[in-house]
Amino acid sequence: MGVTIVTVTRPEITAAVTRGAARLLVDLGYAPLSEVTLPNGRRADLMALSPKGHIVIVEVKSGLEDYRVDRKWHEYMPYCDSFAFAVAPEFPREILPEEPGLIVCDAFGGAVLREAPTAPLAGARRKALTIAFGRLAAMRAAGVVVTQLEG
Repeated sequence: MGVTIVTVTRPEITAAVTRGAARLLVDLGYAPLSEVTLPNGRRADLMALSPKGHIVIVEVKSGLEDYRVDRKWHEYMPYCDSFAFAVAPEFPREILPEEPGLIVCDAFGGAVLREAPTAPLAGARRKALTIAFGRLAAMRAAGVVVTQLEG
């Protein structure tokens, strides 16, 4: 009887962690959208809205190389109240900065290991982002392929 080695690709890890993070956000009362292009042109892996209007952005990192080549996470901060990284259980978490929140996920869910600090958005920006988020969600629900937040 031979041993079968299963290789999981980076896109498969990204998809699993994104799915698990989205499920966790739903469990925490958030409404998540994936692949949201922000007004500054950066793309958030997940952006979610709480019932009270709190906006969180979650950046999924599939592995060490993914983290090392993408150092733009600070550019998400002006568009959310809280920011967190989501990683797979085997990700080397010690390399991540301590400031953002930290979520560990697989395809079925996740756990918050470190709460994301909150830096409340200005009222006008929150209103613009919330309206854009709602419009993006409605367009996607209608079957229109849209990724860019308007406004």
